[in-house]
Amino acid sequence: MTVSTLAASNVFRLRYFVPSLSTQLLPFHPADRTMDVLDVDKLAEYLHLTPAQVNKMANRGKLPGRKVGGQWQFNEAEIHHWLEERIGLSDDDELDKVEALLERNHGDAGDATLSQLCPPSNIAVPLQARTRSSVIRSMCDLAATSGYLWDAATMSEAVKTREELHPTALDCGVALLHPRRPQTSILAESVLALGICSAGIPFSSGRGQLTDVFFLICSYNDSAHLRILAKLSRLVSQPDFLAHLRSATSADQAWQSIVDFES
Repeated sequence: MTVSTLAASNVFRLRYFVPSLSTQLLPFHPADRTMDVLDVDKLAEYLHLTPAQVNKMANRGKLPGRKVGGQWQFNEAEIHHWLEERIGLSDDDELDKVEALLERNHGDAGDATLSQLCPPSNIAVPLQARTRSSVIRSMCDLAATSGYLWDAATMSEAVKTREELHPTALDCGVALLHPRRPQTSILAESVLALGICSAGIPFSSGRGQLTDVFFLICSYNDSAHLRILAKLSRLVSQPDFLAHLRSATSADQAWQSIVDFES
């Protein structure tokens, strides 16, 4: 599989989560009810905007929210999904802003490098899987070898559910697997796994594309998830990174590609 530098860069930015700049939400999930509800003032403080700016964005459909008694309210989980969208659409300058926002609100959480989160023991070259279900299952088993993921089967079901809601496969042949919500009860800390198939497989139904590179993001909390996602965004869009990754013949070589390109 060959991918041009332009495709690897632009497709990641424009196709990851949303087809347009308007707010596109995943279907509401019952688990989201456990998250905090933010009013305009609280969301403005979190996003480092003015309340007037938040109201304006919500009125224009640029922020996910619902009016209750004539006042905007925002579900914390939906705001995190919106930030995912921003990461998927961002250039490097915008990624800097998102990462700075997360650092201001969450301190140093998630500061581990991708190579630290994904050591060679968390990498499979090649990944022995030929179907979407076997890929998800194998990737979760791989992440469990770290010792930080205690229940690979539960993680596998959570990732499968997320994929059914909104596939994470990109046109550049990469999929960024992750559950809809952090699976804190089965994780000691955040884990990243990487699997590279010897040939592409039809991972996303109905799109006719093949996927051969799979990252699995198992984050301990939303902040860590967003920060790992931002780092992966930078990495995958770098010229020549995917070509180097696909040329790896061992887990050590794939890991070294991550080290070289994230530094």
